[in-house]
Amino acid sequence: MTLPLWAKASAPEATPAASSSAQALISALGQPAPARTAFAEARFMQVLDRPLVVSGELAWLGGDQLQRRVDQPNQETATIADGEVTQQRAGKAPRHFSLKRAPQLQVLLDSFVALLSGDAGRLQQAFQIRYTGVASGSWKLVLTPRDAAVAKSVASITIDGDGKQSRCMHMQEADGDLAIDLLGPLSAKMPAQPTREALQALCQGVR
Repeated sequence: MTLPLWAKASAPEATPAASSSAQALISALGQPAPARTAFAEARFMQVLDRPLVVSGELAWLGGDQLQRRVDQPNQETATIADGEVTQQRAGKAPRHFSLKRAPQLQVLLDSFVALLSGDAGRLQQAFQIRYTGVASGSWKLVLTPRDAAVAKSVASITIDGDGKQSRCMHMQEADGDLAIDLLGPLSAKMPAQPTREALQALCQGVR
């Protein structure tokens, strides 16, 4: 299972994550647990002509507990807790495996939990961070995994947002595959036949 990135020419230059403005933005995004958000994901794979599209809900349950529930096109729930992943599919017995076997899920856990809890320190520990924009308007965070083993699977995550709202999460995998998640209210605008260009425009708020 695989989960859940562009400034305009006039945007300010990206800066290292240690900047106070980036820390202030991350802190402002914090929410009390449990925190839930709808998502719709289009996964672009080099071996397929069309992207795979799923939708459902992401939930931070507190601590290092994260749940990703897929409602469409098939029901599936993946829960991360205590370093273990539990995957449940309709009509099948639950499947358990170590989080260490799923670098994409480790990256999702580190990024999503840090953002929802407003933990800039945790985010900076797991990623090199570049920040563009202003906290009161549109912004972008580019996260590059610090762990070399994780980086072999996930090249980067880019999060687009506006104010205190994260709008999109792009996960660029090292093999060239790309997953784009529309978050919150934006998830309802997933096109029937999404393209990278159309999703990028949605993420940037282009009408």
